[in-house]
Amino acid sequence: MSCSSSASAPPPPLPTAGPSVLATAKPDAPPLKRIVTIVGTNDLHGHIESTPLLGGYLKVLRQAREKDGGAVLLVDAGDMFQGTLESNIGEGVAVLHAYKALGYAAATIGNHEFDYGPVGPAATPDKPDDDPRGALKALVAGASFPMLSANILVKATGQRLDIGRPSVVVVAAGFRVGFIGVSSEDTLRTTASGNVRDLDMAPLVETITREANHLRADEHADLVVVLAHAGGKCARQTSDFAKDGCEPDGEIFHVAEQLAPKTVDAIVAGHTHQGVSEIVNGVPIIESFSYGRAFGQIDFTLEASASGRAKLDDARMVPPRDLCLDFDASPVDCKTASFHGERVEPDAAVAAAIADDVTFAKSKRDERLGVVFDAVLHRDHAHESEEGNLFADLMKTAHPEAAVALMNGGGLRKDIPSGELTYGALYEAFPFDNKVAIATVTGADLTSMFLSHLREKKGGILSVAGVRVTAKCDKGALKVELVYDNGRKVGDRDKVTIVASDFMMTGGDGFWGSVKVPTFDVKDELMRETLGAELRKRKTVNPAGLVDEKRPRIAFPGTRPVDCK
Repeated sequence: MSCSSSASAPPPPLPTAGPSVLATAKPDAPPLKRIVTIVGTNDLHGHIESTPLLGGYLKVLRQAREKDGGAVLLVDAGDMFQGTLESNIGEGVAVLHAYKALGYAAATIGNHEFDYGPVGPAATPDKPDDDPRGALKALVAGASFPMLSANILVKATGQRLDIGRPSVVVVAAGFRVGFIGVSSEDTLRTTASGNVRDLDMAPLVETITREANHLRADEHADLVVVLAHAGGKCARQTSDFAKDGCEPDGEIFHVAEQLAPKTVDAIVAGHTHQGVSEIVNGVPIIESFSYGRAFGQIDFTLEASASGRAKLDDARMVPPRDLCLDFDASPVDCKTASFHGERVEPDAAVAAAIADDVTFAKSKRDERLGVVFDAVLHRDHAHESEEGNLFADLMKTAHPEAAVALMNGGGLRKDIPSGELTYGALYEAFPFDNKVAIATVTGADLTSMFLSHLREKKGGILSVAGVRVTAKCDKGALKVELVYDNGRKVGDRDKVTIVASDFMMTGGDGFWGSVKVPTFDVKDELMRETLGAELRKRKTVNPAGLVDEKRPRIAFPGTRPVDCK
């Protein structure tokens, strides 16, 4: 990544790939009845600081299962790597170190697994011979656990992308557990287009059904569990779908509803960074927030039968468990609840496995940028935010040739804390190696882009500097008016120069809508470095004045997607 050139030593090497889980498992005949526990994580996004404490919980749980003859299988629902200095400096290697020490059985490939692009500092191909998925291939080859991907296709052939496996069977407590890996059908819209433009997505339900039938018929799986980088959203996690305030249009809920009964036994979900503990169409679904905050658990009670195929007696779902009593606390030194009657301590072996990665990143993380934030700078994925507005302002200031600056809400990943800003805090707020891109469009096209953005719910809210956007419903139709900061209306024939990220310019999050993509210039300039350079010019930042609720920068009726019917 960009910061690696300023470090004093190369990042730690890839771990040696160990034998497969199947090769080391004991394929003995199963006992009459045992509990196989599935522990699910998702959306770690490089936050390896949480993994030693997770290891402490796993140690307690594994000891409990050993006493009753059962087993624990630890799995992940994707987006493991992109997000922190510790992970990004080595293009995800730090996470492989942690996951090997934790003993993962399998993981699915999420949309942000494609973000590193070619091996090396370029986040997207710069040269004709660059492999846009070189870094991901290196991670798959170096992992001590199988990475799964069943529904990502090569567009030209319609065949499955040859990275990882579509599914795998793991033997645990004598039973055969099959895992299927799939990713959200919007995967290709939510990662850098330059790394995935030659790919396509197969439908989730069709893919899961085919792989599940294969696992049961050909691989004699006793259990089939989907690892899906696709999720949902619920306000609570009590396994009562209606009372939990679950949004019924969640992608993974639709998938479960459409699966034939008993196609799969459970789904470990991800992608939406939410807590989920629900049973939909008879399928238990767990999702455990993000950034290593929590883990989910499903206890399956399996009984051997004379036919050789195990009988599933019970499936007990445990809601996502926070590692810390205060989930805002650091998992390095937070208080924990009693677990199976035991006090949980961080696993020293996991801490040792990531120690070099943490040390390597620390000097860059602690670098001070010389600007003090008077209060927390808040982000918001769905609404206008202080962080989005500030970053848009900084980009416009850095590029005065642009009349309008735009930031996508999905790129804003963490609040910036109060006090003096460190490079690490800026990095976690905007961890993507997006480059600055410039284009010129007509006023009519810019208006059309905002119309598409408000009508559809792709990605986070756009943050804007240089114009104010006002959308209203007029006789059942959505109308948008753009006004420059000087009060002049943006005319349809105006030539408007815009600055945004290369992710957006290449079509990420449906940026262009129905507008024909114009020629754009991608600068050899990382947006994060531009933001940092502009912040260094300031002594203080007061977040209080960045959002004016009485005069928003982007105003529209209701919530996205806006429906005027």
